[in-house]
Amino acid sequence: MSPHKFRVAICGGGVGGLVCAVALSRYHDIDIDVYEAHNAFTEIGAGIGVWPRAWRVLCSLGLGDDLSKVAVVPPTDLPQIAFHFRKGDQPEGVNFYTLSTPGGLLAFHRADFHGVLLRHLGRNCGKHTSKRLVSYTQSRSRHPSVRLEFQDGSTATCDVLIGADGVKSAVRSFMVQELAAVARAEGRYQDAEKVLGAGPPKWSGTVAYRALFSSDTLRRRLPNHRVLENPMLYLGKNSEITVYPIQRGVMINFAAFRARYDLEYSTFKGPWVQDVPSSEVLQDFDDWEPEVQALLQSAERINRWAIHTTLPLPAFVSGKVALLGDAAHAMMPYQGAGAGQSIEDAFILATVLGDRRTTQSTIGRALRVYDSIRRPFALRIQEASRENGILYTLNYPGLTFDRPASAQNGSEDAEKLKEIRTRVRMNWEWAWKTTLDGDVSRALRLLDDPSFGS
Repeated sequence: MSPHKFRVAICGGGVGGLVCAVALSRYHDIDIDVYEAHNAFTEIGAGIGVWPRAWRVLCSLGLGDDLSKVAVVPPTDLPQIAFHFRKGDQPEGVNFYTLSTPGGLLAFHRADFHGVLLRHLGRNCGKHTSKRLVSYTQSRSRHPSVRLEFQDGSTATCDVLIGADGVKSAVRSFMVQELAAVARAEGRYQDAEKVLGAGPPKWSGTVAYRALFSSDTLRRRLPNHRVLENPMLYLGKNSEITVYPIQRGVMINFAAFRARYDLEYSTFKGPWVQDVPSSEVLQDFDDWEPEVQALLQSAERINRWAIHTTLPLPAFVSGKVALLGDAAHAMMPYQGAGAGQSIEDAFILATVLGDRRTTQSTIGRALRVYDSIRRPFALRIQEASRENGILYTLNYPGLTFDRPASAQNGSEDAEKLKEIRTRVRMNWEWAWKTTLDGDVSRALRLLDDPSFGS
């Protein structure tokens, strides 16, 4: 056995987990096992968006050609794509912003995206379904040092455990106990209680109504509907709708959000995901403009999702265990950044683990490098996504539209929409103005720094 060969277990076969597995597959001296809780490797949801930062990562992993074939719009055509913002909670909506981004947002049907990842897993990667993690234990003296226990009674061992198991992460629930134990041992009792409180997912106060329907259905209702050609964001008081074509324009991906910020971080009562009658959604948006009504009437099957997020942790790693994606930083969907951030997590984590300087004895150090690089950035994007939601639902202090229609001030409202536009763009510029290259270089330099993490 090579002196730096080890086994990595990834709990969760979603986007982040599989990208991490693909990235680790490049290192033939690392064995990988992906454990998926469900009985098949499938993704929940319809659309997925990837910004240029994450797209470059996927291309560097050799996924670009196959993903381009299943993209809604091929990457070569993306400079022509823009998001159109419209205030739609009135009889006649108002266009107020077109967000054109260098490189644009690549959109995929989740099943297509997932299929490409599965096809690119290496021979050194094992796939296991119906493996729901119920606990893990770490040992400094035992090798391999992490023992996994699954709901079906089976067990497994690994040298590194990666929790990519989503917002309800079992890995996270055990990691916060480890982090709290360290805090208590150091006499930081308030920190221990805080980290334990940050473990479980929190309801954001927002529900999303999601639907997928054919473009032909919408075209029959409103032949020249702008969504048939352009991604749209409709903004309104306590509400927002994001809708865009997928599967090369054959289908429409629809998501309508209703926010109650007074209930943020409370407990949601009822199923997180539930089919609801279209009448429930129509009632919530009954005073919006006709083109919004056409979208709602086209959606025959609607799922209501209670959007949950996570509170920041003091670390994404503990010993030889690491979190990535939603398990580490579940965020609001208002930047289309959740999938991209999990891709970036996966790439940095695989890069430091696969580096020749990372051996059995230095795994912990590599994970601390990952944490120091990814945690600050991912948490910043998490907060920016939350702020965008407050802007989209017209709840940002000083930028609300609370007067009755008869008392609206056109010039004042236009200035507010201008300020919303400015703030949204500032929150989003990271997605096309920055790359992951600098973070990769910093991570590799830290692996060479003998004083890091000591």
